[in-house]
Amino acid sequence: MNKKIYLKVDTDITTICQVLSWFEQINSPPISNKKIWWECQTLIIEGFTNIVEHAHKNLPFETPIELEVKRLDTCIEIRIWSLGLSFNLEEKLQKISKFEENTEERGRGLKIMSELADKLRYEYMSDYRYCLFISKSY
Repeated sequence: MNKKIYLKVDTDITTICQVLSWFEQINSPPISNKKIWWECQTLIIEGFTNIVEHAHKNLPFETPIELEVKRLDTCIEIRIWSLGLSFNLEEKLQKISKFEENTEERGRGLKIMSELADKLRYEYMSDYRYCLFISKSY
């Protein structure tokens, strides 16, 4: 199987329902392991939310966020492109306390993603954007 979908939305957390609805397209035929599908949904929610709330927090509402999802034979790849500020993902993950030790209401998204994803990267692209890459095997 090789299926790819693409979406472009404004920097607006209320579009998360649109993002999830769009993402459902990739689950056809359904992934048999419902836990894996739930983890994929969580990964896209956390990735999108982090871009809106952190990378794009000081950018205009109209600043686009682009999403691409590929369903391959053994994994789902999620790419979320942003125009926000850079940060060192590995360094940030090392500074975040262990998930079970975090009593804050916020600040768990990256840790959740690092626990659920098989691959997680945040990379600068040649077109001056950043790409959050997430891969999850199924």
